Amino acid sequence: MDDRYLWDRGGPPDPDVEHLESLLGRFRGPVSPLRLPARRRRLPSMLLAAAAVAAAAAGIAVIARSTLVPRWRVETAAGVRLIPVGEAIETDGTSRAKIAMGTIAEISVAPRTRLRLAGSGPLRQRLALDRGKIAAKISAPPRLFVVDTPSARAVDLGCEYTLEVDSAGAGLLRVETGWVSFERDGRESIVPAGAVCATRPREGPGTPYYEDAAPELRSALERYDFGGGGAASIEAVLAAARKRDGLTLWHLLQRSDSPIHERIYDRFAELVPPPPEVSRAAALGGDQRMLERWRWELEGVPLLSRGGGLRSLWDRFWFSLTR
Repeated sequence: MDDRYLWDRGGPPDPDVEHLESLLGRFRGPVSPLRLPARRRRLPSMLLAAAAVAAAAAGIAVIARSTLVPRWRVETAAGVRLIPVGEAIETDGTSRAKIAMGTIAEISVAPRTRLRLAGSGPLRQRLALDRGKIAAKISAPPRLFVVDTPSARAVDLGCEYTLEVDSAGAGLLRVETGWVSFERDGRESIVPAGAVCATRPREGPGTPYYEDAAPELRSALERYDFGGGGAASIEAVLAAARKRDGLTLWHLLQRSDSPIHERIYDRFAELVPPPPEVSRAAALGGDQRMLERWRWELEGVPLLSRGGGLRSLWDRFWFSLTR
């Protein structure tokens, strides 16, 4: 049989098919074009996303006004218990501890560590690391969990990281997954996975860098951040920088003074070309919108989704609400 007959009756008919058509012909009804139901107008996706975020905001507001406060559980060799705000967890040279809030936050406390629960509420969980070392695993909206140290505040952006503080108050943040914002008095270091950032009691957080950066870059950055190295240290950083080290140069571009300021821009633009909308004048002038747009070109960036979907709106909502 020629299959064309089955599709458009364009081929020679098959006798069996003709016989079947004649038997079923009496059941044939009037032929009319297929009418599809009218297409319903859909709300724009951005409007739906905004409505979802608004609903989430309303839910958060209800929680914030209620007496519901998340609880932290601490597990030590002595057993498991809830800890109140203000209580400190101290480990000696051989003991360890683990504190957790359900499945969204887990913090391992190393030996010789003192960690306090400084505050606990629906929109902010605040710990204070006085000394020692912790390893944190957080799965929560951005900026919900913060850890204070004597010289900087680690603000979680959904990540895993370790944070250590010595007896003098100097600290080191090392991020394994996600991002952490290291902050103090308006100074912010954005630290992605694979990067580290040091902090000192007088200076606050330094410039973040990737752990696999050249030793020359790391030592020069140490001199610049905490040793008064000046322009000579910056030149050493620029000479040793790779494209991946654009993270470091992006931060230095906002922290340096002229004339080395322009040298940083030129090297950064060579390694990570700016997008068309970012001009030299805007970047050198400290235009935060332009600098933020340039940061999207760095490895592992953007921090927030470039799109206009629900996830992006949700993240931005949390940033504005809790910042």
